Amino acid sequence: MRLEDAERVMRNLSEAFRGRYPSGYRQVGVNLGLHLTGGEPFLNPDLLLDLVRMADRLGMPSLFVETNCFWAATDESARESLNQLKEAGLHGILISVNPFILEYVPFERTLRAIRAAREIFQANLMIYQEGFLHQIERLGVRGTIRFEDYLRTAGASSMYYAELLPMGRACYELRHLFPRHPAEDFFCMSCRAELTRPWHIHVDNYCNYMTGYCGGISLGDARRMDEICSGIELDDKPILARLVSDRGIELLYRFAVEEYGYRELRKGYISKCHLCVDIRKHIVEQTDEFVELKPEGFYRNLKAEDAVS
Repeated sequence: MRLEDAERVMRNLSEAFRGRYPSGYRQVGVNLGLHLTGGEPFLNPDLLLDLVRMADRLGMPSLFVETNCFWAATDESARESLNQLKEAGLHGILISVNPFILEYVPFERTLRAIRAAREIFQANLMIYQEGFLHQIERLGVRGTIRFEDYLRTAGASSMYYAELLPMGRACYELRHLFPRHPAEDFFCMSCRAELTRPWHIHVDNYCNYMTGYCGGISLGDARRMDEICSGIELDDKPILARLVSDRGIELLYRFAVEEYGYRELRKGYISKCHLCVDIRKHIVEQTDEFVELKPEGFYRNLKAEDAVS
């Protein structure tokens, strides 16, 4: 995303926020204001600084960044990074702590970032999830640990309180953690609620407007957010039209089977989202005609499973 595109998106958001937040609102929360996330925002620290300055200039409320803390190599560098962001206008920070990040980010870096953030942002530090923070501390983990080893050490019950959403890449990478169901078990379901929710939306690096966590489904170009919010024409978005219909999952499934030769997965699905994303992945592999199935790279990086022969 170019900076000029980011500014167009932020201007649209600032208009939407106006009147909903008092001027200078700095309290942070996962469903408040604007959060900069990813991926990992600190992979491009210069861009992150530019975006924070831009958001501050536009008066964005509840401005915070989400991070996995890979960058917190030393106490000094951690404090320096966070101080720069605070001076640029950042209100707070959300630090992600869970066994999946622990596979790649040494726990010492997470603790270091938490210490620095408490010092710099004080009450505007959020830890997501604190339960995992305490669990990992009790286990005495040092460095990194493979997720499978974590489960063996902590036990499957350690994941009981995890907000693990069975959608997107998790459907493939973590499918062994969930029971499976045949496709028809989800035929009565629709995605209308998820796709029309008016809160906690995301804008990706390609300016796609996505509601909630429905990765790979674009409601339109966030640079023209007013058009999206005034109503979406579904005639040229047949995938979206089916998903928001009653029994939308069944409609999408039958469309994919009849038009694109989709075959049900042999082992079944862990959720309606698993069935939906697997169908969409199959369709994207056949054609690029559906404007709502973006970005293409989202589907390219999903792992395939064996279908029923």
